Amino acid sequence: MIAYVTVGADDIARAERFYSAFLPALGYRLERYQGDLSYALPVPPGQSPALPDFYIKAPFNGQPALAGNGSMVAFEARNQTQVRALHAAAVAAGGSDDGTPGFRATYGPQFYVGYLRDPQGNKIALFSCNPDDPGRDG
Repeated sequence: MIAYVTVGADDIARAERFYSAFLPALGYRLERYQGDLSYALPVPPGQSPALPDFYIKAPFNGQPALAGNGSMVAFEARNQTQVRALHAAAVAAGGSDDGTPGFRATYGPQFYVGYLRDPQGNKIALFSCNPDDPGRDG
């Protein structure tokens, strides 16, 4: 089980503006820890944490943060409407479009996805597979 995912950022304030544009709408709560950002899903009393957490941190080695080629973090939205809204909010908050929300021929007929780059260049996907939404073929 994946416990957490971390991406690096040189400008934590820019990263917070970007990630706070969509992660709270997906249920994540922001916590700041020693200048870094931690987004976690709330834990109901008596329950185990819903994983993974998502962290944005300055690199520990003091070197510039670099986006990994081929690395991506995907967040599941409730439906296609939320994918479009959160994609637009993230672009408005300093991200860049890396693939307009829609269907992709290489994925299943319900897989609706939009791709972004955060201000540091990390690739982010927002997707939905909601069976109540229209599919690619319908």
